[in-house]
Amino acid sequence: MKKVLVIAPYSYLPSFSGGQKLIAQFLEWLGKETELMVITVAENDFSLAKNYSPIPWLKKKFSRYLDLSLVSKISTLIKKERFDTIIWEHPYYAWLASRIKNRTAIQTILHTHNIEYQRFRSTGRWWWPLLKIYEKWSFKKADALFFITPEDRDFAINIWKIKKEKCIDLPFGVEINNYPKDRLRSRSQIQAKHCIAAEKKIFLFNGLLDYKPNLDALKAILNEINPLLLSRSSFAYTIIICGKRLPDKLNDLKDYAGKNIIYAGFVDDITLYLKAADLFLNPIQSGGGVKTKMVEAIAYGDTVVSTQTGAVGMDKTICGEKLIIVPDNNWKGFADAIIANKDFVIETPQEYYNTYYWQKIIRRICYLINN
Repeated sequence: MKKVLVIAPYSYLPSFSGGQKLIAQFLEWLGKETELMVITVAENDFSLAKNYSPIPWLKKKFSRYLDLSLVSKISTLIKKERFDTIIWEHPYYAWLASRIKNRTAIQTILHTHNIEYQRFRSTGRWWWPLLKIYEKWSFKKADALFFITPEDRDFAINIWKIKKEKCIDLPFGVEINNYPKDRLRSRSQIQAKHCIAAEKKIFLFNGLLDYKPNLDALKAILNEINPLLLSRSSFAYTIIICGKRLPDKLNDLKDYAGKNIIYAGFVDDITLYLKAADLFLNPIQSGGGVKTKMVEAIAYGDTVVSTQTGAVGMDKTICGEKLIIVPDNNWKGFADAIIANKDFVIETPQEYYNTYYWQKIIRRICYLINN
C-alpha cells in the first residue's frame, strides 16, 4: 500500500461548504486505499477524521502560508516515514511544495479545486492578476495535477500549456453507488417535518449562504424565480432553503414565509432533503469549478434545473434527463423549466454512479499515480 502525505491548509471538519465536504470525503476514501497522513490546522474536529492520521502543524492565521519552519519539518517527516507521494490541496503552498520537492525528490501532486484566479476575479478580488502568475507557476512545478472539472483541465493544457500527461481527472464524488430506493419515504418525512401538503412539489436549494455566488443565487430565487412561480396560481410548490450563515439582513427569510419559501437553516442530514425533493435549483451566476451540491443532488435522485454557469464541470453526457440547463439570467426560462418538469420518479442513470462514486474515483487515480 502506497504511503501518501496530504497538506490540507484549512478547517474542513465538520464540513459546512461544498469545498470542505470535498476535502473531507476525498481524504476519507483515499485513506481506504493508501496509508495516509494529513497535515492541517488544529481547528479541525479530528474525531471526525476517518481512515488517516491528522497532524495539526499549520497555524490558524494567514501567516501559515509564510511559515518557513515547515520546510524542515515536512522534509524530515517525509524522509522518516518514507512517503511515496505528497498531495497539496490548492496552489497556495506552491513555494513550499517546490522547496520540499527539491529536498526530498518526492512525487508532488497539486489537487486543484478551481482555476483559483478565475474564481477570485469573478468575485471581484483586486489581487487576482498576482494569483494568476503564481498559480500558473505552481502548475508547471507539479509532477501531476488533479482537476475537478474537464474545463479546468483543458484550460491548463490549452492555455497554460501544461503537459497533458500530468493532468488527471478527479471529480467531486458521491458516497452512494446506485439510485436511492427510499425517496418516497424521505419525502413523507420532510412533508411531515415542515407541514407541506402532499400535492405540493418540493424544490430545494442549499449551500453556505454568506458565500457570494450562493447568496446571489438565493437572491435570484427570492426576487426573480419565485415571483414568476407565484404568478402561476394553480402551481402548488414549496421551496426549501438549507444552509448556514444567512446574512442577518435577510431575517431568516421571514418576509417570504407566505410566499412558499421555507428556511430550514443548517440541517444535520442534507441527504434526507435531497431524497425528498422533486427538483434541486441551481441558479448560480459566478464562481469557479463544479458545484458539489449539484453532483450530490443528481446522485440522490433530484432533477436539477441550472444556469449554464452553474452546470460548468458536470459531465452532461451521463446525467440523462436529470440535468436541465437554462441560459444565465433567463429567469423566465428557469421558471418555465421548473413548471414543465413533472416526473418525480425518473431514475439517475447507473453510468452516473460509475463516474462519480468515490471508491471508483480513488481507485482510478491510485492506478494512474502508480503507473
